Amino acid sequence: MKKLFILTISYSIFLLSVFTLNAQNEKKPELLTKESFKQKVWNYEKSPNQVVYLGDKPCIIDFYANWCGWCRKIAPFFEEFADTYNGKIYIYKINTDEQKELQNLFQIKSLPTVIFFPMNGQPTATKGALSKEKYNELIEQILIPSIPKSIKN
Repeated sequence: MKKLFILTISYSIFLLSVFTLNAQNEKKPELLTKESFKQKVWNYEKSPNQVVYLGDKPCIIDFYANWCGWCRKIAPFFEEFADTYNGKIYIYKINTDEQKELQNLFQIKSLPTVIFFPMNGQPTATKGALSKEKYNELIEQILIPSIPKSIKN
C-alpha cells in the first residue's frame, strides 16, 4: 500500500511538471501598453509623421476589446500563429478599452482591427473578422517575405 501511494504521488508530480513545462514553452500573443508599444513597435512621439518600425522581426497587432464577440472568435487564430511562427514574427494584442491613445493613433473605429507590420514598408490593416486561412495568407504575403535571412531558417 505504501509503495502504491509513493508511486501515485511520484506520477502526479511528474504529470504536473510536464504540464507546467508545456505551458511555459507555449507561445502566446503579448499584450502591449502604450509604453511597450513605443519600445517594441513604433515610437510615434519621436517620429510622428513616419512609421519607423522598431522590431527585429515583423509583427501582427490585434486590436480588440473583451466585450467584442468577433475579437474572441479570432483570438485562437493568433494564439496558434504565435506557436506556428514562433521566432519568426511577433504577435501582439492591444486592448482598445485600456489603450485609448493607441486606438486613436490608428483611428480604430471597428473591431477587430489587425495591423501587419513588415520589417520595411508601411503597415497594412484589416478591419473585421477574417478567416484563419485569410489571416495566414496575409502573414505569408506581407510578413514572411520581410523576415531577416538570419531568422528565416
